[in-house]
Amino acid sequence: MNTKYDIIIIGSGAGGGTLAYKLAPSGKSILILERGNYIPKEKENWDPKEVFTNGRYRTTEKWYDKNDQPFSPYTHYAVGGNTKMYGAALFRLRENDFKETKHFGGLSPAWPISYDELEPFYTEAERLYSAHGERGIDPTEPKTKSGYPFPPLKHEPSMQELYDSIRSLGYRPFPLPIGVRLGENGKEGSSPVRLSNFDGFPDPTEAKADAQVVSLKEALRAPNVSLITGAHVDRLLTDKSGKRVSVVEVTRHGEKISFEGDIVVLAAGAVNSAAILLRSNGRSNPNGLANSSGLVGRNYMLHQNGCIINFSKKPNTSQFQKSFSLSDFYSQANDSEYPLGTIQLMGKNDPDTVLDLAKDYFPGKSFEELSNHSIDFWITSEDLPDFNNQVTLRKDGSIQTIYTVNNREAYNRLKKKLFEILDKLAERDPLLRDAVRVGYDLGVSGVSHQMGTLKFGKDPKFSVLDLNCKAHDLDNLYAVDASFFVSAGAYNPSLTIMANALRVGKHLLGRLK
Repeated sequence: MNTKYDIIIIGSGAGGGTLAYKLAPSGKSILILERGNYIPKEKENWDPKEVFTNGRYRTTEKWYDKNDQPFSPYTHYAVGGNTKMYGAALFRLRENDFKETKHFGGLSPAWPISYDELEPFYTEAERLYSAHGERGIDPTEPKTKSGYPFPPLKHEPSMQELYDSIRSLGYRPFPLPIGVRLGENGKEGSSPVRLSNFDGFPDPTEAKADAQVVSLKEALRAPNVSLITGAHVDRLLTDKSGKRVSVVEVTRHGEKISFEGDIVVLAAGAVNSAAILLRSNGRSNPNGLANSSGLVGRNYMLHQNGCIINFSKKPNTSQFQKSFSLSDFYSQANDSEYPLGTIQLMGKNDPDTVLDLAKDYFPGKSFEELSNHSIDFWITSEDLPDFNNQVTLRKDGSIQTIYTVNNREAYNRLKKKLFEILDKLAERDPLLRDAVRVGYDLGVSGVSHQMGTLKFGKDPKFSVLDLNCKAHDLDNLYAVDASFFVSAGAYNPSLTIMANALRVGKHLLGRLK
């Protein structure tokens, strides 16, 4: 086995997979280390009980909360990372997200780069991940000269009616940008793909534009790119100068292996990338590697996320209802000078979740009856970076996330705004009256939007990474997952991770010449 490479990338998701794609044409030897394995194409891919109730593809490891109580993180270790299960919503952060912004819970700090600096990479990422959408409808849309590479997905009839009804109230919903590969649809001899089980499911049709099928598959066509699965990175070791990572220590199938890389890139997710650095402590760096600022693991963010299911007498025949979003309250509202967040349609919840939430209101009703008379909404508000919200390690080396919710006023107000819209719709449509609304808020286990544990910036005293996402303390260590985020915004982070990986990739290509 070759153990020396020009570049080692730890993780194969939105950041690592995209970076591998960008760097593959360089001809440099590239090793991707992924602790998970390929998710097999099998009938269980679309079985809700297997995927959600039994957690067939989720990690079985336990993390610990601020009270030192164990919990099961909703995360997946697999080739392609969490993009294998994501909903492929590809939003750009808004221009104001890069500026200092006041919130109910305090200040969201400015980024050290502007939206304009990331914009061309957003465009590149949208093309790479086959984003379907439409410009000019979203009232908060950031400026760009480029249209979406593909038109928006067509609303199914029930969702088209809902979209039109919400617009008639004066709100401005817009097609939700989705990363999906439908290139074969309509071609002679090809069966069309009909989207259905999508959010939270792996996609055996490979229509979902995830990091494995889009970026890694292409990168691995190059003879200079290798992938090793089942490879858990234990720690990083430095050379005598302490300025360069010299060895990546890995455990694979019980065997200890050491790899050497001229450049090492963390892309294991905001939680695990921080954990790797904290595990990489030594005499010269007792608080962990790249941690002279004391900020490794700090400013951990998750978003304030939750689901609302609206049950009514009105039929919903949609097979794929995740087709539009609402940003009218993103920056402010008629009764609020501060940002509230985003409302989206989401994929249908799984039967066990729906039946459990509805049991006290609709005893004896089947999942089909309930699902066919309900609409599922996803709401997101920004949580703010807080020094005391952190990823750390317990004495036994296990991960602990110390997290306290903040900016909850925005989230509660956003939920009320959704209820106001639904109430207005019910005034016009008798079938929507007397609706029952149930739902859930994501807690510490909902880590699909993990961000901010290795923030980037200009000053080594107040940031872990520099503007190119290289560790201030080391000459050859980078990070391209969501750990670099300075603030969270209120949109899904995937596209920003992908865009930044392309930005860092451009920098690395220049360095490698």
